[in-house]
Amino acid sequence: MTTLNPTIPVDSEHLKTISIFELIPQEVLKWINDLSWEERRYILSLCHLICTVPLDKQAEFLDNYTADSLVLKLLQEQAPKDWVTRSFKKLHIKQKLTNTVLKGYIKQYYIHSTQDLRSKPDRDIKYLESVLHLINDPEERNNLFHYILGSEIIKMLFQMSWLQHERFYRLQKNQEYFINHYIKPIQHTHRLNGLIVPKDETLFFAKRDYFIKKPDIRDKQLTELLMSTFTTAQVSNLGFFISHNLDFVMFDYDSIFNSEPECIFLC
Repeated sequence: MTTLNPTIPVDSEHLKTISIFELIPQEVLKWINDLSWEERRYILSLCHLICTVPLDKQAEFLDNYTADSLVLKLLQEQAPKDWVTRSFKKLHIKQKLTNTVLKGYIKQYYIHSTQDLRSKPDRDIKYLESVLHLINDPEERNNLFHYILGSEIIKMLFQMSWLQHERFYRLQKNQEYFINHYIKPIQHTHRLNGLIVPKDETLFFAKRDYFIKKPDIRDKQLTELLMSTFTTAQVSNLGFFISHNLDFVMFDYDSIFNSEPECIFLC
């Protein structure tokens, strides 16, 4: 697929000062000029439809139209697949990078990226740009793998009890980083959504009850909580750090998920 002219910046301010034809590669212009009027009408109708429908409908269309080709590209890129698989194995994450999982993450990545932006015009442009970048840019597809890895780790943290959070961050070399960047935001979301409700936090046995409780979160809600709590960059950064250093996250399954809540008596 032909990309936009890489020599021309496409930020929203610059777009106001140039002709759209300057952004279209010559081979695409030639293809358009060779179309019949009837075919041109189809192109115009499609462009209008994509630009006017809500973002979730854009995501649905672009996902259905591009997902199969993107999944094929992603499955062909062995290196990022390998470090994601190694990380999953180390962290006891059972998710597999199947076609269905990759297609789901492609759509989630589109939606999450656009939710991070506040200005609607910029958000719409960014949405369409992200589709083109993901199709054409290997680095952007690497970012998607970083996002997948970061998402799976954060989902795992979301489903831990607060006792397990404590066991997890005590293993880390940089405890303060994980507490401030991941544990505190997740626990705040737990409170906000009534998943963990601390009562009488100063009372020893009351604390024990909520501290060992594992939140019950459905798959769809888990994804929604992830996207509302963290930005795309925060999720991708976690995956990026691990892809460059497998020991960035220290993990001992038995010590974290041991059913005995002995730690509560030491806190």
